[in-house]
Amino acid sequence: MWKVYIIYSEKIDQYYTGITEDLPWRLERHNQGWGRFSKRGILWIVVHTEEFENKSAALTREREIKNRKSRAYIESLVKK
Repeated sequence: MWKVYIIYSEKIDQYYTGITEDLPWRLERHNQGWGRFSKRGILWIVVHTEEFENKSAALTREREIKNRKSRAYIESLVKK
């Protein structure tokens, strides 16, 4: 199963949206500073996930969330 995930960093008060097949591994990478953006926000916590049957559907949903460019929208997903 593919997952769209949203993680949050209190340190930089920002959310990050991505996709993965292995969320524990991916979160570990974020918290080890493997990405330029995620390095700034260590410690990241998972605040929202959605599951999809295939990568294509997950990518479509990820783009939908990112294209909104809306913190309020992301926070509405987190509160569900």
